[in-house]
Amino acid sequence: MSEADRSDRLVADELRATLGECRMGNQLIVVEETSSTNDLAWEAAATGAAEGFVVFAERQTAGRGRYGRRWESAPYQGLWISVLLHPPVTLNESPQLTSLLANVAAATIVEESGCAAAIKMPNDIYVGGRKVAGVLVEGRTASDGKYVAVAGLGMNVNQALEDFPEELRATAGSLRIATGRRIQRSHLAVALLRKLETDYRAFYAGLVARNC
Repeated sequence: MSEADRSDRLVADELRATLGECRMGNQLIVVEETSSTNDLAWEAAATGAAEGFVVFAERQTAGRGRYGRRWESAPYQGLWISVLLHPPVTLNESPQLTSLLANVAAATIVEESGCAAAIKMPNDIYVGGRKVAGVLVEGRTASDGKYVAVAGLGMNVNQALEDFPEELRATAGSLRIATGRRIQRSHLAVALLRKLETDYRAFYAGLVARNC
């Protein structure tokens, strides 16, 4: 691990303190390594974690995308995150969450990097014609009949082209490749959660109003 990587570690207490009263990240953990952050979020849900529980991993060994595709999660180079949500939707309405998360990710990229970001529906985000982020929302109906979701997001931040497997180098990208500079991951993580907080509140309020 380079000195640049060491200086940009994600520290749970520091992220939590910076987020303040933000519901997203009201409980927040950072693990050094896991198979998938979505799996850890489901484990937390099973033990009663509140909505807004967040898990970051510095490395995933089996990160996944849609249809079970593998997501390359280079250690200390990106944001690998899952958030526990309890939206008032049915399982059939859950694709709305994927759209919400994709828009949050794209807007955060624009605001924090200055790069134009395009969403390839339903769940991929591209910058400069290269894929830099993807969303995977997994949902279940709990024993009380309510919908529970884990929203996973992988975002390539500081990878150089040689950090990707050779077979992905023609299509994969990162914010560093797009901007020519390293991005502070901790700052980007906080910006992402704050944007999710704002947009999810509006999304939730709209659903409640519609169902009244």
